[in-house]
Amino acid sequence: MRLYTLEFEKPIVDLELTIESLRKQAAEQKIDLSGQIKSIEAKLETTRKEIFTNLSPWQRVQLARHPKRPYMLDYLQRIASEFIELHGDRRFGDDHALIGGLATIDDRRVMVIGQQKGRDTKENLMRNFGSPHPEGYRKALRLMQMAEKFDLPVICFIDTPGAYPGVGAEERHIAEAIAVNLREMMVLKTPLIAVVIGEGGSGGALGIGVCDRVLIMENAYYSVISPEGCAAILWKDRANAAQAAAALKISAKDLLELGIVDEVLPEPLGGAHKDYDATAATLKEVLLKNLDKLLDLKQTEMLDARYKKFRKIGVFTKGEPKKKSAAKKKSA
Repeated sequence: MRLYTLEFEKPIVDLELTIESLRKQAAEQKIDLSGQIKSIEAKLETTRKEIFTNLSPWQRVQLARHPKRPYMLDYLQRIASEFIELHGDRRFGDDHALIGGLATIDDRRVMVIGQQKGRDTKENLMRNFGSPHPEGYRKALRLMQMAEKFDLPVICFIDTPGAYPGVGAEERHIAEAIAVNLREMMVLKTPLIAVVIGEGGSGGALGIGVCDRVLIMENAYYSVISPEGCAAILWKDRANAAQAAAALKISAKDLLELGIVDEVLPEPLGGAHKDYDATAATLKEVLLKNLDKLLDLKQTEMLDARYKKFRKIGVFTKGEPKKKSAAKKKSA
């Protein structure tokens, strides 16, 4: 039995257990059950495709939070030939939830920055479950400005439920730290690429998300608030999280249609955690493609396009107001 099974994956797990049981029976009793096994394997493949090609927004949120999903360091191990981590914000301390440093991807020297979660309780406590403190965002800005100074592109990996909302973070001005990042990233004179690899929660994600290209993995999400938080506010009950996820339009497909993200990166069937290497290969290819496009632009063109990209988000066309009928005018 799997150590971590999502509710919608149970039909798949049941079929896998049936196949495992038949193979065990065939081996112990020395009988040929290959026909039955092939039939169930075919059904398993069909079931897997039906489930994972028709996921709801809430189910994709669950996949984005999967504890086996690859994190920033998992990708760097596969796409970068070298990574040198840099520490500290030069004001307060070093935040382990938001890491960054110099990396080499093929022959490109870049600055990489992103949130990192933990695999077990000890590491999650060290990483603060991927929720950065103010010093994390100040460190990120320091590294971005260093990258600008040395003409290095910046790649940001977004994977956080949100910035840390604790007393210490408020005392050290978490909102101000994020706001300064938003302002300064808009005018940084170096190419910026962001990729949402898991959770893209609220200002904690946007604090490193003002980039020339915003990419997103197929089963990641990017939202102003978590589905549970939205449900608690609108329906006074976190149990309505699935309804909130659909209403928020936080899935990759919806975000692409709304123009919030520029490209959706496909994942292996079942999610990125099913094949780290294949997912990393796709990520590397897309990152290099977008990086080459940005490097071909003049600096003024890049900055102008970045400004226009974010100015147009949220713009909509308002229809003409309905005219009052003659009967209503007369009665008025």
